[in-house]
Amino acid sequence: MIDITLPDGAVKKVPEGTTPMEVAKSISEGLARNVISAKFNGTTVETVTPLKESGTLTLYTWKDDEGKKTFWHSTSHVVAQALEELYPGIKLTIGPAIENGFYYDVDFGDQTISEKDFPKIEKKALEIARGKHDYKMRSVSKAEALSYYKEQGNEYKVELIENLDDGIITFCDHSTFTDLCRGGHIPNTGIIKAIKLLSVAGAYWRGDENNTQLTRVYGISFPKQKELTEYLHLLEEAKKRDHRKLGKELELFTFSQKVGQGLPLWLPNGAALRERLEQFLKKAQKKAGYEMVVTPHIGQKELYVTSGHYAKYGEDSFQPIHTPKEDEEFLLKPMNCPHHCEIYNSKPFSYKDLPKRYAEFGTVYRYEQSGELHGLTRVRGFTQDDAHIFCTTEQLNDEFKNVIDLTLFVLNSLGFEDFTAQVSVRDLENPEKYIGDTKDWEKAEQAIINAAEEKGLNYVVESGEAAFYGPKLDFMIKDALGRNWQLGTIQVDYNLPKRFDLTYKGSDNELHRPVMIHRAPFGSMERFVALLLEHTGGNFPLWLIPTQAIVLPVSEKHEKYAEKVLNSLENHEIRALIDNRNETVGKKIREAELKKIPFMIIVGEQEEESESISVRRHGGEDLGSLSVDTFSDLVTTEINSTLKSF
Repeated sequence: MIDITLPDGAVKKVPEGTTPMEVAKSISEGLARNVISAKFNGTTVETVTPLKESGTLTLYTWKDDEGKKTFWHSTSHVVAQALEELYPGIKLTIGPAIENGFYYDVDFGDQTISEKDFPKIEKKALEIARGKHDYKMRSVSKAEALSYYKEQGNEYKVELIENLDDGIITFCDHSTFTDLCRGGHIPNTGIIKAIKLLSVAGAYWRGDENNTQLTRVYGISFPKQKELTEYLHLLEEAKKRDHRKLGKELELFTFSQKVGQGLPLWLPNGAALRERLEQFLKKAQKKAGYEMVVTPHIGQKELYVTSGHYAKYGEDSFQPIHTPKEDEEFLLKPMNCPHHCEIYNSKPFSYKDLPKRYAEFGTVYRYEQSGELHGLTRVRGFTQDDAHIFCTTEQLNDEFKNVIDLTLFVLNSLGFEDFTAQVSVRDLENPEKYIGDTKDWEKAEQAIINAAEEKGLNYVVESGEAAFYGPKLDFMIKDALGRNWQLGTIQVDYNLPKRFDLTYKGSDNELHRPVMIHRAPFGSMERFVALLLEHTGGNFPLWLIPTQAIVLPVSEKHEKYAEKVLNSLENHEIRALIDNRNETVGKKIREAELKKIPFMIIVGEQEEESESISVRRHGGEDLGSLSVDTFSDLVTTEINSTLKSF
């Protein structure tokens, strides 16, 4: 008999060789009907894998992220089989699950594929799925695996196998199809009821532009057709809210090939939006005791060698800047924290001076691969709302909780109210990914968990998601379309204070090492604006939007009164413009709607005579005839309902 420990801590004694599916049946028939995947001792296994030792078992259904991952990976095998049958002679490479669906990278040789081919591929894949073929794993020797793919002439699989150790190589079979695979599949293909191919793109083998360019086929699948229909509707909504589309329509930002990929140019509307976000946070930070600092865009290479950032980003980032002086090298700043450490080091501190809270809207640079760039969410130059707190160990808990309060204030003020806190800790199986002492890591991780619990946060612990120098608390936001994003992060760091030899004089008159907290409620201005655009659909909170109202004179003879109204609005600190083009009011209203301007103020003969304004809200609601004072009160009330004081 072996002991199987379930997630709730319950232990089941079962005969050696019992499968996860049999464990599920012993719990309930309903669970067994829904289980599609399992994880045993941290490794994804099939539901029919015999369990030969005691360990921890987690059972997954479609509702679990791990279940979806297994479902989508299993579908990639079915799609690969369909592609092989429809396009003989192609060479398959890899087909992993991704956040939403899966892809398969294929060398089509002289053959081509486009979106017009999707219906026939989907039809063939569903025919295969309806066969209810079991997924069967089998171990093969390295020699056997190499022989199989050499006979097929598939150099990609051969390369993969050559990098594997003999004894750990497995194939997955279903129907007439075989693929090199580590495992993790649903019980059979019949569970897949709906398949949709989404796009095709180019992808270099192993992400190296010196290698062959393959065709990447993206897709998604579901256990019910209804769920696919709902997902496709969500995709259409997402297209309407795409920040790249809205950013262009609202004239917020642009990109230039001459300036360079991944380097956004902020237009006047976007610059005004950014400025307002900065001032909003600066005001809250000032109340929270932060001091603003400014650091340069570059630093000597040695600065980033000391911090560890050069080892982390150096080879894959912008290359060193060489000066006329021999052996002098500078780097574009990849992070602000090394500079802030040197600011702290510029004078001695005692325990009475701490905490020190330095804040900066600092622009940093990282060389992302061109294929990974995406609008404002993945760029090569971005501005972080960065701050670093240097405190004593005794102050750490309170300081961390204060940063949580500030982050929650930011998120709530901008309408991000549905979130989960994620405690991101080390991957204990890969310690080489991190710097610093184990004891410091343990203290830092526990400090974050303690603070999250004391603040009553709904949090989860995720292994392997920590920064290389310390664990962190990430805020995982669910947007208006139900998508999850990481926004805002707080990190505890014992390592950089050691690397930069930061000290303070304690009450015992001895030198001690401060603890460092990294925090960025927005994360980066670029990514935050992108997600805010998509979350709101461009309908920003009234306090934030660059233009709150637009004055629309009915005809040229009403322009003088329109100017008077505009001046009055500005005196009430309402951000407004006049559209005095020689166009109909109807056309002006339609264009103002497209620009997401919250209020349209129509002024004509009647309004001029009564010294009033006719107000129309974005979306079509007619607020009728109002005085400017009444309208100003309405705007103030609406702003105060969303923008609370910190």
